[in-house]
Amino acid sequence: MDKETKIKTAATYKGISQAKLAVGIGMTPPNFNQKLKRDTFTDEELKKIAEVLGAEFLPCAFLFPDGMKI
Repeated sequence: MDKETKIKTAATYKGISQAKLAVGIGMTPPNFNQKLKRDTFTDEELKKIAEVLGAEFLPCAFLFPDGMKI
């Protein structure tokens, strides 16, 4: 599963829109979508995404408190 799919799946799992996720990490939705399409998120940005989702960022994965790993 690529990063774009993982981020979209994790956001859907938590019921958070991509726009809300973008704002939550301090980005505009268009900028977030561009980074998503280009796969240019840094590990630091991925950690922020995980925090907004209430998950733990693992390299190439999101781990949720209930054990769900995406």
